[in-house]
Parts: sequence; structure tokens; C-alpha cells
Amino acid sequence: MGAGQVYNRNSFLDNLAKNLGRDRRRQVEKPAWNHNPQWDVLKDASPDELVEVLKQQCLRIHTDVHETVSAELPSLIPHLIKEYGGKSVVTWDDPRFDEYGLSGLTGELSGDEIAVHVWDCEVVEENLAFSATADVGITFSDATLAESGTVVLFSDKGKGRAVSLLPVIYFAIIPKSTIVPRMTQVAKQVHDKVEKGEPVPSCVNFISGPSNSADIEMNLIVGVHGPVQAVYIIVDDK
Repeated sequence: MGAGQVYNRNSFLDNLAKNLGRDRRRQVEKPAWNHNPQWDVLKDASPDELVEVLKQQCLRIHTDVHETVSAELPSLIPHLIKEYGGKSVVTWDDPRFDEYGLSGLTGELSGDEIAVHVWDCEVVEENLAFSATADVGITFSDATLAESGTVVLFSDKGKGRAVSLLPVIYFAIIPKSTIVPRMTQVAKQVHDKVEKGEPVPSCVNFISGPSNSADIEMNLIVGVHGPVQAVYIIVDDK
């Protein structure tokens, strides 16, 4: 079997259905529920109100929050990297870094002896090695859940998962326009893409602050399986 290829799928599923004594179901219809309370949560909240909900939740999940505007982001990011003691930084290869004026991070930080590595899908092992020892990992949030303080990351070839997982500190750049009430809206977004036959990410990561783990006695330990510290940078992109 070649990488990414599936053989004999239909014959296998047909045989499986036959052995179960029923016809094969080729399409599952979504139920029409009489009640949909999930859509009522924060449904009338304005963008500014969603920001406040997100900030309050960040207090509960031990996540720092900074607010800025698009024009000031290029100067804020280097300042925060230095403020949090970062000496090595890994970022996504994401066009939004250019759009928000962050493509010059390498040159700007080199004078302070801060190494910057941009994810390169051609050198996977090098990416992972750098990410495993990096102080700071930086990504954009593709969608942001105000209710739970969660950034949502859609995988892509230039958007390695290790960038948000392996460094000690994780920076999530959150355009204000990405903030929605809760997971309901993101689930619909993905469902709509499937319905239209559009490509969907092979992996969707939901990250709510720094890594947290508790043993049976409920002793909280931070950083067991991910960053010790999370920093959300909300950017007014209107």
C-alpha cells in the first residue's frame, strides 16, 4: 500500500455490511434536532464582548493576554519574546506572518542573538529538532473560542503541530475577527466545508492555555505534555 492510498475500500465495506445483515449505508443524514441550545450561548455578544469573555477565561486557564492593533504587532512580538526570555523561536510558514509585517523577525532578532526558525516542510527532522529545544513557538489562531479560552489550529504543510507543542512558551496570535462564542461555530465551519466538498484539515488542534495535568489527588502540574506558559496576543484587525 502506498502512502496516503486506500485499496479495496468499497469491496471491504460491502462485505462488512453483508455480514451485518443489512445494506451498506452510503450516506448518513444529519438529524434535525428540535432543540439547539448550543446556538444560544453568547449569541448576541458583540466582538468586544467576546474579547472580554475570552480574557476572563484566560485568567482561569493561567494564560497571559496582550492586546494590540495590526500596525503595532511587528514591534510588540520582538518585545514580548525578549520580555519572556526567549533566545530561540520557531514559527509557522504562514502567509499571515507577511500580511501582519512579521516576516522580518529573523533579521530583527539576530542582533540580540535570538535564533529564529521558520517551519520548512522539506526538512521535517530539522523542524522537530529545533522545536524540541526552542524557547518560544509562534502561530496564528485560525479560530478562537471565547467561552473556553481555546485557540483552534488547522493543520497545513507549513503549519507544523510541533510549533505549538514542543517549545517552552507558546505565543498564539489571535486576530479579533477569528473569535467566536464556542466550539459550535467551528464545528459548523468544518461541517459546511465537508458538505460543499471542500478540502478540510487532516488535523484540528484545540489548545486551551498551557499544558495542564493533575494526578488522582488533583495536584496540578503544568508543562507535562506541552508548553509551560501560553501567551495570547489579541490583534484588532478591523
